[in-house]
Amino acid sequence: MGGQACVFYGAAEFSRDVDLALVADEENLSRLSQALDELQASVIAVPPFEAEFLDQGLAVHFRCSAPGVEGLRVDVMSVMRGVDDFQDLWERRTSIEVDGLVIDLLSLPDLVRAKKTQRSKDWPMVRRLIEAHWFQNESEATPERIDFWIHECRTAELLIEIVRRFRSEAKARQSERAAIAVAFGGDLEAVERALEEERNAIASQDKAYWLPLRKTLEALRRRGREGEGEGEGERERERERERERDFKC
Repeated sequence: MGGQACVFYGAAEFSRDVDLALVADEENLSRLSQALDELQASVIAVPPFEAEFLDQGLAVHFRCSAPGVEGLRVDVMSVMRGVDDFQDLWERRTSIEVDGLVIDLLSLPDLVRAKKTQRSKDWPMVRRLIEAHWFQNESEATPERIDFWIHECRTAELLIEIVRRFRSEAKARQSERAAIAVAFGGDLEAVERALEEERNAIASQDKAYWLPLRKTLEALRRRGREGEGEGEGERERERERERERDFKC
């Protein structure tokens, strides 16, 4: 659901970690625990690996130490802002086979929605995901693909081209997205401003979503510092700084 999926969809060449989405029920968590044991993975930072925190929308972070995967980070989530419930995600999934192993990925539209966050590093990835899909499929435009491009395109020049080529479909959607109406005017700078306003609005929504969750994380950090010595406390703070670098806008 993260960088590895972006590699598959042609928007990235490398990802340093693995992001997983799952249903946080007892059976799934037990199976995941067994897999993490094989990877010699341990939790880094907060929260702990418990269904309670996954259900709240928090991610649990692991670092692996087994031979061949030393240092690999695995992030696990069950609930994500802006995307549907897991069952809907599962029904829309994309499945690939690698060395005889079936790997299930978020569908491209779901991955794009999951990537629309407050983090500035996510938005270039969103743009590249949509651009890659356009250039791979523009000659075979289906209603579903056209709808996806119209709703999600983040490149001003490309959005102008899309509304020009699919004018009737775009007109039917322009009340749903301000940037579409602006793109009909063909003013590149105006479209770029509309896209920036859209990005800022989504980032603000994401910040509001994470505000109570970050308070939960801070409470867990305080609780951890109260129950440990200074040496371990400093190691925990270093793990937290690592996590904050990934989270930072």
